[in-house]
Amino acid sequence: MKKLYFVLFLTLLLEANEPKQWGEDVTGVSLKFSTSKKEIALTLDACGGSIKSSGYDEKLINFLIENNIKATLFLNARWIKSNLEIFKKLQKNNLFELANHGTEHRPLSINGKNIYGQIGTKSKQEVISEVEENNKLFQSLNQTRPLFFRSGTAYYDELAAKIVKDELNMEIAGFSIIADAGATLVEDEVFNRISNGKNGDIIIAHMNHPESGTANGIKDGIKNLLKKGFTFVKLSEVKNRLIYAK
Repeated sequence: MKKLYFVLFLTLLLEANEPKQWGEDVTGVSLKFSTSKKEIALTLDACGGSIKSSGYDEKLINFLIENNIKATLFLNARWIKSNLEIFKKLQKNNLFELANHGTEHRPLSINGKNIYGQIGTKSKQEVISEVEENNKLFQSLNQTRPLFFRSGTAYYDELAAKIVKDELNMEIAGFSIIADAGATLVEDEVFNRISNGKNGDIIIAHMNHPESGTANGIKDGIKNLLKKGFTFVKLSEVKNRLIYAK
């Protein structure tokens, strides 16, 4: 009988430590923010890892600067190392806040789940390393430790997300509008998606593929939103009003 109880105890313990969710909107990920104003948050990812993925969409960033558009930029460690001088310029511009997009651009899992052919972290320690090694890089470049994190592929299980929030004290930035689907969409589709933005939306797009339709689509979409009276905020400005997945 004691052996049976012990087996049941181990089974329950293992089940308690097994994630139940896997996706872009698991518990603890912020999806939108509450507001009574016409406010939207623009977030841009820079992934790195290859020559093509380490690009810099200067046209897009210059447009944001020229039009005084705030944005939160999620930078992967590999992209930063390939673009050190650009990083230094971005960190001096008050329109932008710099955020953590991981060290090796891995999905965040405690047991090695994968998505889009990318293998996720396989343990709690790997989760911490994927986040913290990039934080250390930020700090070595005289950048404040980021407040926000977004994993490679933006996929998580809820236990990995909890580690980031509770143990590393960082917010996980999700989104309510996928503007460019990994910089694969044509500019008209990017324009349409952004133009349909509503109060409190968080937009995700990319700043590392100048060859794509992202820049033109975002530019025209933002112009359309500005005509409608929208303003743009950094995520830190709405940190206390974030709405989370459950």
